[in-house]
Amino acid sequence: MREGAHRGRIAAYPAQERSCGPRRPSFSPSRARRVGRKSTTREPIIQEPEQLDPDGFEAEATRRDAGVAESSRANRGWWDRNADEYQVEHGTFLGDDRFVWGPEGLDEVEAELLGPPEELKGKEVLEIGAGAAQCSRWLAAQGARPVALDLSHRQLQHALRIGGSFPLVCADAGALPFADASFDLVCSAYGALPFVADPRLVLREVRRVLRPGGRFVFSVTHPIRWAFPDEPGPEGLSVSASYFDRTPYVEQDEEGRAVYVEHHRTLGDRVRDVVASGLRLVDLVEPEWPAWNTSEWGGWSPLRGNLIPGTAIFVCERD
Repeated sequence: MREGAHRGRIAAYPAQERSCGPRRPSFSPSRARRVGRKSTTREPIIQEPEQLDPDGFEAEATRRDAGVAESSRANRGWWDRNADEYQVEHGTFLGDDRFVWGPEGLDEVEAELLGPPEELKGKEVLEIGAGAAQCSRWLAAQGARPVALDLSHRQLQHALRIGGSFPLVCADAGALPFADASFDLVCSAYGALPFVADPRLVLREVRRVLRPGGRFVFSVTHPIRWAFPDEPGPEGLSVSASYFDRTPYVEQDEEGRAVYVEHHRTLGDRVRDVVASGLRLVDLVEPEWPAWNTSEWGGWSPLRGNLIPGTAIFVCERD
């Protein structure tokens, strides 16, 4: 790991703009901003001046191309502005030290997708798109040595607020500031990959920092959800768009500048991305909606969850 990622403060690395060749246009009404269960019981978040969108504008939702640099800038700004609301609304569901893979509530304690908890002790683990680092906190409790990375400085401030004895790093997942073969495990629960224009940049970086035999597990909105409206009720059960339309979902300001971007990849695209990046796909988990979870989170709900998958979890390894 590079110098700077010390416990008790956030090591920040600027996003690196990279030029890439032409890519297939990638949409998502799933909206990561709406992932979670609403809670009104959390204590007030960080007591600082509220960050508002410029001039209080209401973003226009559209579908258009958005490249690597534009997507990174837009999503860094969106999460910085909305981190407080996100943690208030969804903090209870996520907990302070739980490892939850998605809105269904699949817990790593049960899933063991990273391996048996007793085998995590001493493992070097990188969490990508860590938010308030709930997953890293759980990993640390198992004896692992996590590093929590997120594009949003504000999200990592919430990690500081909750506390923990592991490093926090503010950086772009497409340019990881770590040496080759630094980690035994890498994980990402709805982090980074739905928001990047070229997921292979992230996957190749993950492979680079993984040690041989290391494992990478990541969860994203199940690709089939892109064909349905982002609604938890019956209206969310009728196909309204082409599953094969990969045009990004973009929210933009009055000047046409993106302020939020989410990218769609089909299930086949995700598999090909993993393979092309030099990783081996060993499992694809589609969590079923459990009977105990009666809550709604954006477009996720028991009604929809009992009929169509909401989350896809990819378990990959580096040979």
